[in-house]
Amino acid sequence: MRTLPPGQRRVDGFPRFGSHLSRPAPAVPAAPVIAVGGAVREEFDLPLAKLSMLPRQEQLADFHCVAGWSATDLTWEGVPFGALYRAVLEPALRPGVTVTHIQCRGMDGWTSVLTLADALGDDVLVAEHLDGEPLDGDHGAPVRLVSPRQYGYVSVKHLCRIDVLTSAPKLSEPFLLKTHPRGRVWEEERHGVLPTWLVRPLYRALVAPIRILSARR
Repeated sequence: MRTLPPGQRRVDGFPRFGSHLSRPAPAVPAAPVIAVGGAVREEFDLPLAKLSMLPRQEQLADFHCVAGWSATDLTWEGVPFGALYRAVLEPALRPGVTVTHIQCRGMDGWTSVLTLADALGDDVLVAEHLDGEPLDGDHGAPVRLVSPRQYGYVSVKHLCRIDVLTSAPKLSEPFLLKTHPRGRVWEEERHGVLPTWLVRPLYRALVAPIRILSARR
């Protein structure tokens, strides 16, 4: 059995967690797109149908929630973010800009920020399938970001917008849920300000009530 990152506990299945908790997952548009903005010459929409033209990758990876649970041995399939960046985003940049961060937003309103170096990691995917099946609403349909080396809050579900940025943006977040700017699981970067020894029990105490709320429809 593989060793888990510090502070993580293996769970059965793959719980549904999300920013809107008791609300149903967003409906999938008939012709879904990813809006692209930020330091590009002109904002544009990338139809998800065009992802089929890019290289694909299947990988076995664990999913680590910042609250302390880990769903293990998940098989994700999709387009490597690095391939998407090089083929679609990089050619659209304004001349002379230096990209430092990638901001991703989901149809449920959740937003995460990655450094460009983290986003270009060889295991970061724009995933369309989980365990051989198309993503369902619980886990991010129609596509989601998957970054296994970072806590789950980075892996935006229902991905609908990508912004390429030249500096780190400021996110409006409640203090208790303030995200770490990198969120790497093996470094246990759980919170943007509070120490790990404090947030571990606080986050773990939230698992049961959030799971109940998330299961409501």
